[in-house]
Amino acid sequence: MDDAARSGTSKAFRRLTGFLILCYVFSYLDRINIGFANLTMAKDLHLSATMFGMANSIFYVAYALFEIPSNLALARYGAKVWIPRIMITWGVCSCLTALAWDQYSLYALRFLVGAAEAGLFPGVILYLSYWFGSRQRARANAIFVIGMPLALLIGSPLSGFILQMHGLGGLAGWKWLFLIEGLPSIVMGIAAWFYLADRPSKAKWLTDDEKAAMEATVAAENAVDAGGHTGAFRWKDLLNLPVMLLAFAYFCGIASNNTISTWTPLVVKEMLGNTDDTLLIGIIGAIAPVFAILAIPLWSRSSDLRNERRYHVAATLSLAAAGWLVIMFASAPAVKLAGLVCASVGGFCFIALFWTLATPLLAPASRPAGIGLISTAGLMASIVSPGVVGALRDLTHSYHAGFWYNTVLLIAGIGALLFATLRKPSQQGQTA
Repeated sequence: MDDAARSGTSKAFRRLTGFLILCYVFSYLDRINIGFANLTMAKDLHLSATMFGMANSIFYVAYALFEIPSNLALARYGAKVWIPRIMITWGVCSCLTALAWDQYSLYALRFLVGAAEAGLFPGVILYLSYWFGSRQRARANAIFVIGMPLALLIGSPLSGFILQMHGLGGLAGWKWLFLIEGLPSIVMGIAAWFYLADRPSKAKWLTDDEKAAMEATVAAENAVDAGGHTGAFRWKDLLNLPVMLLAFAYFCGIASNNTISTWTPLVVKEMLGNTDDTLLIGIIGAIAPVFAILAIPLWSRSSDLRNERRYHVAATLSLAAAGWLVIMFASAPAVKLAGLVCASVGGFCFIALFWTLATPLLAPASRPAGIGLISTAGLMASIVSPGVVGALRDLTHSYHAGFWYNTVLLIAGIGALLFATLRKPSQQGQTA
């Protein structure tokens, strides 16, 4: 990388990553705050664990339906237009969730939130691929993914505190939760319109040399990743065994991560003897994300320094599986909390590193649809898992059956990941 590309990349890191983290914090917060809302909402709306799981699943059904079209729209209209559209509409729909009055209205409102938010995560992954080469992309992806545990870290105590506003202005605490945590997304969406540039060549804050060098670097690496194919979209670039296996591995990893994001408040509540202290639940629930935030850059840096993806990603799934086993078999709350830390660290580091392994398998023309396809596999896990965990909880009166479900999937995901990457990414690209 020459001096112009290096200086341009440094500017892009400073300008883009912090803003995108903030956007994703609010996105993820609006996605997971239903877990905290349910601490009191379940009684008001007469929700069982199965019904609550269904409300989460419906969110991801809508997300999955609009995932690939949204990513294709971002590629066509640019991030400057499409990311603000996503953020403003999901912020409005999240606020409207406060109007839910029964399980069916909650289902409908969560569908709207999912449809509005669809495409943000894969869209940003695609967006970062326009700015950074493969050696820098793991760090860029990792910084962005830190928004997930950061949202849990901020959202856990904040949500616990907001729930204690119950009765203020005649509104239930869970209604205040949706209103207060939805508004910042609208504000950030408006700001994104003025702040983002679609790619280096359109960034006014880069010099002409920096623009040319960054575009050339990314274009050269795209040609290598594609095995020389830089033409139009081809279905065979997607429908091959390595991509399908990676999609399955992503399904397995996201299933585990979804359980952390959705069920942690209720798991912590049960861990603490079914306490009704929502602020305490929020504080304890914020411990695991702290370790995830610390681990993501370290794990990603190790992967970048060694230019090794395969075993670094497999190790994240192994750590998550070990965490669920500790939660199930430990009796002391502190040890169970340590297991939750392991499951969280493994899950979030998996998401941070996975795309550095998957993206080079896709030809540039196929990346918008390819990233959307693999991401949709993760969404399918998010559709299935909340309902499965909720139904198993109602059936067995314990979360352990759901944790076994996660553990088995993670082990299967490790096998799929290792088999899919038996060959080097460049070799896979040549046969795509």
